[in-house]
Amino acid sequence: MAPVSPVRAAPGGDGIPVPASTGLSNKGVGAVSDADKDFVIKVRLAGLWEIPAGNMAQEKSNDPRVVQIGKSIAAQHVLLDKLDRAAAKKLNIDLPNQPNGDQQFWLQEMRDANSTTFDQIFIDRLRAAHGKIFPAIATIRASTRNDTVRKLAQEANQFVMTHMTLLESSNIVDYAALPTAPAPAAPGSGPVPVDGQMLAAASTSGGIPGVSTTVVLLVLAAALVAGVITSMRIFRAR
Repeated sequence: MAPVSPVRAAPGGDGIPVPASTGLSNKGVGAVSDADKDFVIKVRLAGLWEIPAGNMAQEKSNDPRVVQIGKSIAAQHVLLDKLDRAAAKKLNIDLPNQPNGDQQFWLQEMRDANSTTFDQIFIDRLRAAHGKIFPAIATIRASTRNDTVRKLAQEANQFVMTHMTLLESSNIVDYAALPTAPAPAAPGSGPVPVDGQMLAAASTSGGIPGVSTTVVLLVLAAALVAGVITSMRIFRAR
C-alpha cells in the first residue's frame, strides 16, 4: 500500500467526540465491497481538506466563534483520520494524499477570501460537505459485511453530527438557501421502505413470500378432490 502522509491540526482542539463503546468488533472480518473501499477513501479525503480549512479559520477569521469551530473541527479530523488510516491498513486499501479537485477549489476560495467573506464561505462549504456524507455513512453502516468498515462508519457518523452542530452554532448558516430535498416516491407510505418483492409476495399469497395464490388454490383443490374420492371409497366399502 502506498505511504500515507500525516495530517496536522492546530494545537488545542478540545471537545473531541470519543466514539462510544458499542461492542462492535474490528478484526477486518467480512467481504469488502467497492462501496466499502470508496467510503474509507472518502473519510480520508474529508480530513485532507477540512483540517487545513479549520486551520485557516483560526488564522483568517475575526469571529471568535468561527475560530473555535475551525480549531475543533481540525483537531477532531486528525483523530478521525487516524481511525481511517488504521482501518485502511487493516483492509489493505490505498488512500490518497491530496484533496480532490473540488476540495482544492474550496480551499483556494478560502485562501482568496478576506476576513469579511471568509466566515460565510468556510461555514457554507463545510456544512454542505457534511450534509452529503450522511447518506453515504447510513448506506455503509446498514449494508457493509465487514466489521472494520462497520465500526468506522459508526465512528464517522458521530464526528459528522458533531461537526454539523458546531458549524450551525456559528449562527450564520443561510438555511433558506439550502437545496430542497427530493419529494418521496411514495408519499404517506411510512418512514420505513418496504421491499418490493416481499410486498408483492404478501399481496398475492396471503403473506407467504415466494408462494403465489394460484399455487395455493391448486393445492387446496387437489386436497378437496382427494378427500371426496376417499369418502366415496369408504361408503362403497360399507
